[in-house]
Amino acid sequence: MTPSRDISRLIEIMAALRTPVTGCPWDLEQNFATIAPYTIEEAYEVVDAISRGDLDDLCEELGDVLLQVVFHAQMAEEQNAFAFGDVVEAITRKMIRRHPHVFADKDGDLASSHVKEVWDRIKAEEKAERAARRPPQEAPSHKSLLSGVKAGQPALTRAMELQRKASTVGFDWNDPRAVLAKIREEADEIEAALDRNDSEGLAEETGDLMFAVVNLARHVDADPEAALRATNTKFERRFAYIERALEAQGRTLEQASLAEMDALWNEAKSAKQSSPEERKQAGR
Repeated sequence: MTPSRDISRLIEIMAALRTPVTGCPWDLEQNFATIAPYTIEEAYEVVDAISRGDLDDLCEELGDVLLQVVFHAQMAEEQNAFAFGDVVEAITRKMIRRHPHVFADKDGDLASSHVKEVWDRIKAEEKAERAARRPPQEAPSHKSLLSGVKAGQPALTRAMELQRKASTVGFDWNDPRAVLAKIREEADEIEAALDRNDSEGLAEETGDLMFAVVNLARHVDADPEAALRATNTKFERRFAYIERALEAQGRTLEQASLAEMDALWNEAKSAKQSSPEERKQAGR
């Protein structure tokens, strides 16, 4: 088996990995559910490569994402559900249908805003068609305003979309300070759960706090996912400062007290504030 620029080679490799007896034991053990977390992880790796402007990395990470598609398609083919070719045919059909001004109406000359309107209208038609194909028992008993918010999104992103959808009918705060008050209220409820030693309540109240923080991010026009990524980067940089400072003293992290590490953390904060790129990612 040799590398190739042809997608068929990747499909052959995946099929070989999933062949009983001669294939890879790990690959053979996998199913849709066990592979799903890797699919999400690889998508995040693509985003990370883009944020770093590393096109070599982006090329590699896109390959990893493509592998996820091939992996899922291979497992589906083994169940006689669909194959990789069906995936390609489905997306090409969808793209042609959603761009009638390009592929059907040759005289079409739409502004980008109108293209979005056409895209949304056709998506709604496709959604209705999919719903009609489902068995009756799968149809939802109640049509909710929030039913269009995809369940497979990252939790932070989905929280933002749920809140945006609810805001379209006025279910929203008008002032970011009101959201801040809600955050304080949720923090108080966490403290009460701590006092009760209520582990289940703590998990629930922590989720409520995170949901409220996402709401604040929305009200101040910050992308919560990007803001958290920027904070992660900032944390890594400041923690690395602690490690380097201790190494210069001939000491390890384990040999330092929390008070010493806190002092070095504050030094790192004073030495360098958030970079412009981090502020940009956070939407500030």
